[in-house]
Amino acid sequence: MKRYFASGANSCLRPASRQRGVAFVLVMWVIAMLSVLLGSFALVARTESMQSRHLFDTTTARYAAEAGINLAVYGLSKSDPSQKWVADGRPYSIVFDEVEVEVSITDDSGKIDINAADPVSLKNLFVGAGIEEPQAEELADAIQDWRDPDDLTSLHGAERADYRAAGLAYSPRNAPFETLSEIQQVFGMNYEIYSKIEPAITMFSGRSTPSAAYAPMEAMMAIPGMTADMARQLIQERQQLGPGMLNQGGSSLLLPDGSPLMADGGGLTYSVKSHAKLPNGASTVLDATIRMGGMNSAGRPFVVLRWRDGENA
Repeated sequence: MKRYFASGANSCLRPASRQRGVAFVLVMWVIAMLSVLLGSFALVARTESMQSRHLFDTTTARYAAEAGINLAVYGLSKSDPSQKWVADGRPYSIVFDEVEVEVSITDDSGKIDINAADPVSLKNLFVGAGIEEPQAEELADAIQDWRDPDDLTSLHGAERADYRAAGLAYSPRNAPFETLSEIQQVFGMNYEIYSKIEPAITMFSGRSTPSAAYAPMEAMMAIPGMTADMARQLIQERQQLGPGMLNQGGSSLLLPDGSPLMADGGGLTYSVKSHAKLPNGASTVLDATIRMGGMNSAGRPFVVLRWRDGENA
């Protein structure tokens, strides 16, 4: 009788023990789930904070870069040649609201106008960019065929039949280029070549040859007889000249043919690059082509002809 009672007591205790074990497991699962949820909320909050900070930094850098472009306009509008900013690509560094801004300006008369450049300048542009002479001649003539009003094929060029034979769904415009990027559609052109010549081309100078006083490296190479070493040296020496010396007409620097480097031309259209960098490393680059003169509808003394947002870091 005593043995039976002990056995009955153990059987009564087993269900309660199992219930406590199940409850303990459930509690542990709830704690684990709550930990996961809290961790997820913390991660979301951190991510949103980082996104907000990134947005704030890029916005700050962008407005500082825009301030750089407006400051470039101010520098270009000065009447005193010794104070006026020189548009030959030299860098100007400023600090705007604790943001470092570097601004460089290039007078578009120093670039090669793809709607006006002569075949020699176009060929030299491509040769200077590292293209073999036969291909450079083909590209130069293909540009001529794209922009001229007829369907006559140049010696090394391409017209409608050549585009069709290559399986292209378009043909030459037979009219001036409307955008710089349109040149990528020219027969034989590709993005790799375009990226090499893009800093040197414009549609706004109307000149058949670039002005060496303002030409960037890529356009300098289109000047007959120019070598890479000579171009680099000329640009370095040119940018060491005081504002007054170049703005007032010329210098003692000589071109390959022996003629002096003169500040001839000089228009109202400029390419401005503004790079803003915050102390934490975030940065923005703005690249704009502007035309000075008059007041536009926004009350600014310049008109934006081309605008491009660069990389954000």
